[in-house]
Amino acid sequence: ITTGKNNKKFERLCSRDQKERAAALDALTQAVLLCLGSERPGLAEPGESSPKLDKETLLQLLRVSKSCPFRDIREKAAELLHAAEERGVEVPQVLGRGPSFFIPATEIAEEGVQQGEQVLIEAFVSLGRVDHVTMVMGLHPEYLSSFLRAQHYLLQLDGPLPYAWRHYIAIMAAARHQCSYLVQLHASRFLQVGGDPQWLGGLSCVPWKLRSLNELNKLLAHRPWLVTKEHIEALVRPGGEGWCLAELIHAVVLLTHYHSLSSFVFGCGINPEPDHEGGHAFRSPSPHPTDSPATEEGASRPGVGTAGGRGAGEALQEVEALMRKMRLLQEQEEEASQEEMATRFEREKSESLLVAPSDDSTRPTPATVSCFVEDPDFGYEDFTRRGEQAPPTFRAQDYSWEDHGYSLINRLYPDVGQHLDEKFQVVSNLTYNTMAMHSGVDTYMLRKAVWNYIHCVFGIRYDDYDYGDVNHLLERSLKVYIKTVACYPEKTTRKMYNGFWRHFRHSEKVHVNLILLEARMQAALLYSLRAITRYM
Repeated sequence: ITTGKNNKKFERLCSRDQKERAAALDALTQAVLLCLGSERPGLAEPGESSPKLDKETLLQLLRVSKSCPFRDIREKAAELLHAAEERGVEVPQVLGRGPSFFIPATEIAEEGVQQGEQVLIEAFVSLGRVDHVTMVMGLHPEYLSSFLRAQHYLLQLDGPLPYAWRHYIAIMAAARHQCSYLVQLHASRFLQVGGDPQWLGGLSCVPWKLRSLNELNKLLAHRPWLVTKEHIEALVRPGGEGWCLAELIHAVVLLTHYHSLSSFVFGCGINPEPDHEGGHAFRSPSPHPTDSPATEEGASRPGVGTAGGRGAGEALQEVEALMRKMRLLQEQEEEASQEEMATRFEREKSESLLVAPSDDSTRPTPATVSCFVEDPDFGYEDFTRRGEQAPPTFRAQDYSWEDHGYSLINRLYPDVGQHLDEKFQVVSNLTYNTMAMHSGVDTYMLRKAVWNYIHCVFGIRYDDYDYGDVNHLLERSLKVYIKTVACYPEKTTRKMYNGFWRHFRHSEKVHVNLILLEARMQAALLYSLRAITRYM
């Protein structure tokens, strides 16, 4: 099967029409069996030689067999791989079980979260795959729906930027955080929409206009408070060479979206896709295959929470203590003065400098990722190590999403503001009124504390919020996790993930990551949109 024809055959599997899917599945089956030298499995003698299927076809079959939401397609793909193996073909095997290194596969229904199965089908039809990010987000179907709508709008509908450029900007953004998962995903999509393969050689291979985004990309990824109107002026050049404001808004939204999505990938320990580098291994046929990947050992045990053994009792006490703190704060009638609230914010912001992962080692960046990065040493780390002051305070009342950012985006890139606002609203209101083993709990204060702590780390202050609540409600291990995932996600470890909220469900920890994703994105958007407003 040639690559071009192969892609078409797999694309047809994504049809909304059941008859078309069935016809596509039949055509794919016949093509594979023809490659194997047999129209039906079992007819050819085991000793006969047969041409090997190309690697790309085998990897696509593996991917579909693991993640397609349609059972008949999933089972047929697995059957074809088995037939190939019986014919002496080296077939790929998945390395690791499930979408996440941190979360047991049993807790992420790979066959589709029951309550969100329709959302997964929509993702498959729209994107051609149900990727691991989608599966993990599927623990929260309401959020996943709004996320996919916004992402579809940014990548696939009419907009200021060419389609290939959108995926290249996603690659540039993900590479700042060494997120090879997203780099691989969008390198593939870049080629699918007609992108120039030479551009994947790195930033030195792209037009000046794209490469000129590098400085803005770098600042938004690591120190968004440094973005000024001068950076916007440098990009919006007169004479046709530079960016128009509509294109720049599109680029800024894509950059902040994929910086934040990189945080989610690392924060939830997303495993490589089966058809990506690091997600599979080819092996010779074996009469008794074993399948015990090391990755499964990394995930926390399935159950109500992530604490086990002797730590379970202690973790249970932590939940009860948090419940008591929330009740006390809700009953508290005295309000702190404006001066005291300002002091508490500055204290929390300064203390956040000291909250950092204990492991300060750096992992080597693959050349396939580093080629998209200039000035790789620039990061949030510089700002913490040199003893500089915390970022200057950005008063949310002076430039807010609701009053300023939303309208600016909608004016320059119609409707995208609506999609972003919907995501922010959904994650802000998302609750199941549960907390670990408790139900009927109002978790608003806790969710608000997480959101405001993330904004505090980026220097954003809400005048009407008492930052004393952050100290009361967020344990140090949770602060370390939030700060790491938000500021240098590539340093996130399974130990950090398991270390906070030890008696909470994995879905609740994913919920924290959704808040983190959206709060981080909004913070970076506010800084960049304020700079654009000042330029205008």
